[in-house]
Amino acid sequence: MSMLTLILAAALSAATPVLREDNIPEIVSLLTLEEKAAILVGCGSTAFDGIGRNDIGVKGSAGATHAVPRLGIPSIVFADGPAGLRIDPTRPGTDKTFYCTGFPIGTMLASTWNPEIVREVGEAMGNEVLEYGVDVLLAPGMNIHRNPLCGRNFEYFSEDPLLAGLIAAAYVEGIQSNGVGTSVKHFALNNQELNRLHNDARVSMRAMREIYLRAFEIAIRKAQPWTLMTSYNYINGTHASEAPWLLTDILRNDWGFEGAVVTDWGGGYDTAAQIHAGNDLIQSGSDSRYNALIQAVKDGRLAMEDVDACVTRALGLIVKCPAFRGYKHSDSPDLQAHAKVCRAAADEGVVLLKNKGALPAGPDGVTALLGVTSYAFIAGGTGSGDVHRPYIVDLQKGLADGGFTLESGLDTFYTSYMQDEHWRCAMIDGQNSWVIDRERPIEVVPEELIRQAADKADRAFVTFGRVFGEGKDRDLHYSYMLQDREIELLRRVSEEFHARGKKVTVILNIGGVVEMESWKDMADAILVCWQPGEEGGHTVASVLCGEVNPSGRLPMTISRSYEDEPSAGNFPRIYADKPFNYSFYRRLEGNKKDYTVKDIDYTDYDEGIYVGYRYFGTKAPRAVCYPFGYGLSYTSFRWSDMKVLSRYAQSDGVLDPDGKIIEYMVDIQVTNIGSRAGKDVVELYVKAPGKSMDKPERELKAFAKTPLLQPGESCTVRMSVPVESLASWDETAEGWEIERGRYRFVAARDAAEKGLAKTIRIR
Repeated sequence: MSMLTLILAAALSAATPVLREDNIPEIVSLLTLEEKAAILVGCGSTAFDGIGRNDIGVKGSAGATHAVPRLGIPSIVFADGPAGLRIDPTRPGTDKTFYCTGFPIGTMLASTWNPEIVREVGEAMGNEVLEYGVDVLLAPGMNIHRNPLCGRNFEYFSEDPLLAGLIAAAYVEGIQSNGVGTSVKHFALNNQELNRLHNDARVSMRAMREIYLRAFEIAIRKAQPWTLMTSYNYINGTHASEAPWLLTDILRNDWGFEGAVVTDWGGGYDTAAQIHAGNDLIQSGSDSRYNALIQAVKDGRLAMEDVDACVTRALGLIVKCPAFRGYKHSDSPDLQAHAKVCRAAADEGVVLLKNKGALPAGPDGVTALLGVTSYAFIAGGTGSGDVHRPYIVDLQKGLADGGFTLESGLDTFYTSYMQDEHWRCAMIDGQNSWVIDRERPIEVVPEELIRQAADKADRAFVTFGRVFGEGKDRDLHYSYMLQDREIELLRRVSEEFHARGKKVTVILNIGGVVEMESWKDMADAILVCWQPGEEGGHTVASVLCGEVNPSGRLPMTISRSYEDEPSAGNFPRIYADKPFNYSFYRRLEGNKKDYTVKDIDYTDYDEGIYVGYRYFGTKAPRAVCYPFGYGLSYTSFRWSDMKVLSRYAQSDGVLDPDGKIIEYMVDIQVTNIGSRAGKDVVELYVKAPGKSMDKPERELKAFAKTPLLQPGESCTVRMSVPVESLASWDETAEGWEIERGRYRFVAARDAAEKGLAKTIRIR
């Protein structure tokens, strides 16, 4: 290279810096308004393509940012989650496949009550994000289970914000350990799907702070996700992505969020208001959004200071990403290793709700396997929460691989019947939107075969399934209740097998709870395996035979009747006997808010803080079928020696002069007094004085899962309760307040159990 060339190259380099981690302010100052708008408005906009758009490159990903090559700013790629990376499994021009591991759904991860296993899931999932060339996974979903009919509950974790927040934090930490980002969502109050683009969630600030925002706060403070995704809905009249009080005052100023905020895809209407509020990235982007941003600055409606703040945060995200680091992804993650992680997590998330001597059972003897879902297992939900998995292990295969012998008459019948049903379902699904409910096989009641099987088999396993997803909430009668054919199948099996002294186990392969009170007496055992991912059949078979001792616990309450739910009177319902009308339930009217139809155009959160077990334990204790936190084991545990210890504030390692207590630590000794190895979960609830402030009967403040304890083995679990977590939001004072008085710490196996208790006083 000649000296002149070197001089010119040096001069060019000096004149045009490129993006580095330490020169973001300089780069922001060099960007034109058009380039800034292009960085903030995603690649759905083509208006910027002439200046520089990189090919997204990952087929099936959700979107990307524009590149600005002259300043060394690359595109970064976003892709859906949260049960695994969602990209297309095939690409033109190659025979190579790009499958991703289908992990357990969010509700099942929360059912493990084990942040460590969730962190392992995140690490495996994040490796696939990295190796498939994606920069940010649009997950986890962590909205509260306000109502069992929400179509997206399967993606979310729990009705309790502490459990949801700690599970989400572990998920985020695991994924981001790979050097890729996450996007916790949907911020905030995305608790229903019907009319989700326009519904106005009307809720008190106390309920927001203590319930609906609290999980996000925990995840953000603990794990600092790289991005956060705003929800489609309005909150008290303001669109979530256009609310400065939410995105700036609370998220950044109060909680210390350091990342970038991204819209849900197509979310929001006023681009200038979004940028002003602190919603940094507009995805998936459009020419109208790009042009609106530029025009708003030129008209003076949007300050350049607001634009620069968003661009600064966007560049702060970009410099963290693999695309900026020039990482050469392999397109070959270790899917076999990740399948083992999937199964390990699913093993811990199975919840045993009832067991009257039916389980463990097998693999010896003959098993009658019934229900179409046994032969068409559901790994996960629909929509953006779906995953293109390499396979799904159904229960028929799982039992066969586990050494079970299936009753031949029923097995032959179902195998033949399901061939036609698989074809019928595929034909219908091929005509439906990717976000709509999947068609499921029609349940069948082979009465004569059931009678014959009751003579030959030693036990019966009956599986019922439910699948749903985004864009539509669940039907009360078709999805929440068992259908007539399902009830008839269970009744026939129960009658025939019980008449011969044989046990019946019901397996629920579901994304959200179903009504159980009306039929649970027909079953000797009820096992909830949720939607356990691609290895589901193996997991369930291992639990049924006792190779795996169930240790999952419910992350929500199961009420006796839908009408008992605290939000039943303030939630939209659809019914099987009325056609689903998208023009009514999805009112596509742009930015026009219509407050005509209750629970569609607006939803009143009249129950306030009394969500789930907070309501049932305080106001309707007899309305519970199975309480929050409930779950059985094949062994027994004894708890003893409960201690409440105090930790005091320190300054430079020295006890603070005022002796201020900042944390309580609760120790419990757990001993396995049964005959099988197993894990136990200790749930720590706190009952506040409730004299100067309205308080629930008890609230979850900590939990711990034991390691695998052999018979006779003990361990001591320690749970931390920061004093600040005992505060409630005082709407008059507009701040957190800790009530003075006696607090009762209760270590219990679920939200309804009496448990062990200790009392402390806060003065």
